[in-house]
Amino acid sequence: MALLDKHQLQFSEFLSTNYENALSNINKLRSLGAKVMHDVDATKMANVFPFNCMHFDRVVYNFPLAGFFPNESKEVEIWRHRMLVQQFFENAKSMIHINGEIHVTHKSNGFFKDWNLEFLASRVGFRLIEEVPFNLKDYPGYRTKYGFGGDKNFDCIPSKTYKFGLKKRNEKAGYRFMK
Repeated sequence: MALLDKHQLQFSEFLSTNYENALSNINKLRSLGAKVMHDVDATKMANVFPFNCMHFDRVVYNFPLAGFFPNESKEVEIWRHRMLVQQFFENAKSMIHINGEIHVTHKSNGFFKDWNLEFLASRVGFRLIEEVPFNLKDYPGYRTKYGFGGDKNFDCIPSKTYKFGLKKRNEKAGYRFMK
């Protein structure tokens, strides 16, 4: 039996209170040999052990979200979400192999299109390799959850997975607005 510090206990209590299957999912992952970590900031992970010593073929960020605040204007909300994704791209760039990829799964309609992921990726030296429709059925057992919104699922249709790679040396900076 592992000893848990106060912070881990608080985190476990939060998960079990807000997400019914969280602890059983974590235990299942651990039984399969996965290392489960929490409180990892996607905008700073390249500077944190053990990530600062590792390089990956893929770094995946599913449904990034900086939260919604009722008194903010749409422009401020979009700016905040874009800054989260921009900082993630900047950070993840140092974590992939030369031919590695960054995958971002993101809703692809309305408000979410205004984040313009391809432009943000281009600013830090990535190019769009492809975008593919996200099909929840391709991921048995995966459930979309509101961040700090309890155990409710959010509607992820329509969504796409955008796959980015490092720009080639002679490749010009360019992008297109997302459709």
